[in-house]
Amino acid sequence: MQPPPKKLLDQLRDAIRLKPYAYRTEETYVQWIRRYILFHNKRHPKEMGNAEIEAFLTHLAVEGQVSASTQNQALSALLFLYREVLNLEMSGIDAVRAKQPQYGLRHPHCAGIAGAQSM
Repeated sequence: MQPPPKKLLDQLRDAIRLKPYAYRTEETYVQWIRRYILFHNKRHPKEMGNAEIEAFLTHLAVEGQVSASTQNQALSALLFLYREVLNLEMSGIDAVRAKQPQYGLRHPHCAGIAGAQSM
């Protein structure tokens, strides 16, 4: 009698542990995959594809208002799941992207009360 197949998140953990990834990366990827599955009403990722990935990432950017790096982290977790665990190649994902921080665009700095009054 064969043991039952491993659950998806256990398969994900095993695949991550075969790579030189940090334990924190494992925890983070598992959390993103869990959120993805719950977002799609507990559908198995095998039943989903680009459209569902795009919907999830767009939701993160628009409703969740996450940073670009957070959205990229979620995308990396999803691509890892599909590529390394489900053996499916995902490409051409076209989600609404989170906005990059606007470095260098600063508000003018006031020099005390006098500077504020002159504005």
